[in-house]
Amino acid sequence: MENYQFEKKPRVLCLHGHATSANILKKELVLGWPQYLLDKLDLVFLDAPFLLQDKVDAHDIFYPPYYEWYQATEDFKEIYNFEECIQYIEANMEKYGPFDGVLGFSEGAIVTASMPGMQRDRVALTKVPKIKFVMLIAGAKFGGVALGCPKLASNAFASPIECPSLHFIGEKDPRILNEEELAGCFVNPVVIHYPEGHKVPNLDAERTETVIEFINKVKKIKMPLQGNSKL
Repeated sequence: MENYQFEKKPRVLCLHGHATSANILKKELVLGWPQYLLDKLDLVFLDAPFLLQDKVDAHDIFYPPYYEWYQATEDFKEIYNFEECIQYIEANMEKYGPFDGVLGFSEGAIVTASMPGMQRDRVALTKVPKIKFVMLIAGAKFGGVALGCPKLASNAFASPIECPSLHFIGEKDPRILNEEELAGCFVNPVVIHYPEGHKVPNLDAERTETVIEFINKVKKIKMPLQGNSKL
């Protein structure tokens, strides 16, 4: 089977945060990232599989429905329905892929960060091409200081993850230690610090250039030839 370099924009699956939606993450990226940066990626936004039933007050400017990728106990030490979440993601990757990378924010970044390790160990995501890169905004590590670990992801961080990674860490985020811990799980992570809290960052010219450099680097990664499928 022949190899090829990306001929088109990298196709990226985007996973939103807890109690938001695909539409909300799309709007947050449009508001915070320059259009010329967004134009370099083929972004596909996916709603999480579980409709959130609780009342949500966090998004005065965004309308429901709101979703979540999994459920957890109040202290986040027990994670539920994670296997169903990954099966759902894999089915959508088959349907709308092939994908080159995955972007996640907050809860979506937690899920995204675990995917390369599970795929490496062949415990999940075996029906889709290898994830070539991840972009993690305000993420955390399953089994780290703040989170329990679902069984399926129990070995996802057992060894350093060699998948190229771009990490966005907010300097005013109260969960900054979780994000730094996560970045340390990857080999040669690219880290962008931004002067905001737990949110999709507003990127200035310097930070935008760092993202573009990362994109240009991963575009050079060779990957197996795959068929195309469209939304």
